[in-house]
Amino acid sequence: MPKGGKSSYTDKQKRKAEHIEEGYEHRGVSHSEAERRAWATVNKESGGGKKSGSGRSKAENHASSRKGGHIGGSSQSSEKRSAAAKKGWETRRRNAG
Repeated sequence: MPKGGKSSYTDKQKRKAEHIEEGYEHRGVSHSEAERRAWATVNKESGGGKKSGSGRSKAENHASSRKGGHIGGSSQSSEKRSAAAKKGWETRRRNAG
């Protein structure tokens, strides 16, 4: 486990970190790196370990979970991108002459 004990975390936070870690490992990330990223995500979402007591809790932000797993790149298909490139090439060739 990374630096620091996990005793101040709730069972739900521990389960969430384990689930995130499994997802990273499934994508080929090493165990130690997956564990580090998982706890970083839990900390970012919930603000660290939740301690008992009145008025200590804050709302969780799930933006990092929503973003996870999305692959970047163009929304345009490769056929359309190729056609646009050919059209641009034809235009540049025509205008050069």
